[in-house]
Amino acid sequence: MKIYKLLILLTLVFVGIYLYFDFYASKFDSGSGNYKGVINQISEKKEDFKDIDIKILSGNLKDQTISVTEDQRLYLNKRDFNVGDKVLVDYDQESKNYFISDFLRTNILFWLFLIFLGVVILITKWQGLGSLLGMLISFLILFKFALPQILEGADPIKIAIISSFLIIPATFFTAHGFNRKSSIAAFSTLITLIIAGLAASIFSDLANLTGLASEEASFLKGVTAEKINFRGLLLAGMLIGILGVLDDITVAQAAIVEQLKKSNPKLTFQELYKRAMVVGKDHIASMVNTIILIYTGSALPLMLLFFDYDAHFTEILNLEPIAEEIIRTLSGSLALTLAVPITTGLALVLRKKY
Repeated sequence: MKIYKLLILLTLVFVGIYLYFDFYASKFDSGSGNYKGVINQISEKKEDFKDIDIKILSGNLKDQTISVTEDQRLYLNKRDFNVGDKVLVDYDQESKNYFISDFLRTNILFWLFLIFLGVVILITKWQGLGSLLGMLISFLILFKFALPQILEGADPIKIAIISSFLIIPATFFTAHGFNRKSSIAAFSTLITLIIAGLAASIFSDLANLTGLASEEASFLKGVTAEKINFRGLLLAGMLIGILGVLDDITVAQAAIVEQLKKSNPKLTFQELYKRAMVVGKDHIASMVNTIILIYTGSALPLMLLFFDYDAHFTEILNLEPIAEEIIRTLSGSLALTLAVPITTGLALVLRKKY
């Protein structure tokens, strides 16, 4: 057990250092024209124009002060800069001028992550570290393997399947240990993912979804010279999303069966299944509601936009962006519902056999 904990800790440190230098330090300290800075002074030039002095905090201009002119007419929402704000500064090669591209938010995100990390470790101890390690490995698989491969024109569905087969053992075994419960949960997740993926694929095809309903997808199509299969990308996104919600329910259900058997070894197969399903049904009810609210919340601006028009409810449902979210939500809910009996049955069969 001590060796397992040490391996988790060392791997977590290594992955954290790698992510820092690969995604963070190289981005802002390479002298590529993207700099971190802090606003020292703001002068009103005239209406909608401001002269802003910025001290550069990174890159080959570190500790130098540059001046930029902020033209607020260029932005839909006027940006309210104040002295002391940390910002990102870019260099425009055409105009030969520096400009503020955005507020610097990574520091705030870092502190929020530290709070999250502290709470997880405080409550879950070493198991929490294992889950964090699994999360970091998942990020590495997605950002260093899946996304580059899809951008190069590889089949998004194939890449999503390969990524899922890599993520499942990485997250399940690091978070829950190398034991029968984790193995059952991982295998159940694979089975459920295949069934839900087939359902999402069939109904996306029947609904004639193109994968180009969102503004981001349309923009991506233009900048990637149509190398990406966008319908495949839509299904790949659904698969990864479904995988994200299955971890909780399959591990919980496998643990329920294990604890019920330990508390009363005399329970028969049928009695164990019935008692585990009582808890599982409650889990299904709460999780289905949760996943529907999550997807609805993420699509809220889109839904408000369509509901603002004077159209019948069925017409709104028929629109591709709305239909896409409905199929995504129902596929995820179907996966959650199927995961409970699949995991329960598998856990009982394997426990009886071994």
